[in-house]
Amino acid sequence: MLYQISHSTIYTYSDAVSLQPHLIRLRPRSDGWQTLKMFSLQVTPLPIAQSDLTDLDGNTLIKVWFSSELTKSLNVQILSQTLTHQSNPYNYLLEPWSIALPIDYPTSLFKQLQPYLGSTDGVALQLAYEIAERSQNNVTQFLNELTEQIYTSCQYVIRETGNPYPPGLTWTQKQGSCRDLTVLFVEVCRAIGLAARFVSGYQEGDPEHPDRSLHAWAEVYLPGAGWRGYDPTHGLAVSDRHIALAASAIPEYAAPIVGKVTRSGGVQSIMNYTLQIQRL
Repeated sequence: MLYQISHSTIYTYSDAVSLQPHLIRLRPRSDGWQTLKMFSLQVTPLPIAQSDLTDLDGNTLIKVWFSSELTKSLNVQILSQTLTHQSNPYNYLLEPWSIALPIDYPTSLFKQLQPYLGSTDGVALQLAYEIAERSQNNVTQFLNELTEQIYTSCQYVIRETGNPYPPGLTWTQKQGSCRDLTVLFVEVCRAIGLAARFVSGYQEGDPEHPDRSLHAWAEVYLPGAGWRGYDPTHGLAVSDRHIALAASAIPEYAAPIVGKVTRSGGVQSIMNYTLQIQRL
């Protein structure tokens, strides 16, 4: 499917500020799941320079830096077109040794996956073992049941800003934003020994409801299949209706826009955005 995305983010400050360098992670990635066909970026105030860079996770970032002039707002606008490819999220053949839990990773692969493994959250561990027993330790069934359980048990709430809540808090309260539910999913996977990471991006949404927002979901590394997406907010495996921007073992490193402002006194900021996702 071919999607066009128009996304504008405006930060308004209570007093004039000096903008420090900002990182922008709003360029859709291009890989076997999706192909970036067009991308444009406009930033106001106009940066004095910008550069593209690839981070440790392989994400494409844009770094912009500004003059010392003061401003009371920052506006970041992107327009992109992305072609998604994979309509069947289960089109893969797992390695025979990775079909059942726990997975006994080869030493070399285990070393590579270290940033995406390991969890110390007791609630996530308990939930992981409950679902593993129910799914008879089948990896695919475990992931499907985990996705479904979070989707049916937790209420989705809109929370535009702030870091994800701890997974134990999300599961105890049975509610969270998409990033809260994603962190819960990731931690449960890691607790049972499945490598998982956090993904930020867009989702097509309901055509009958025009409101759109940035989205988050998880990717799990399945030997023989690579990184595969699961969306606990919508209760489904990711196919061709998601557009990924950035992925990382650490959610903060997938944040769409990151930067600081300086001012002699305290300053407050308000963030507003408009987002349109159109299937062409």
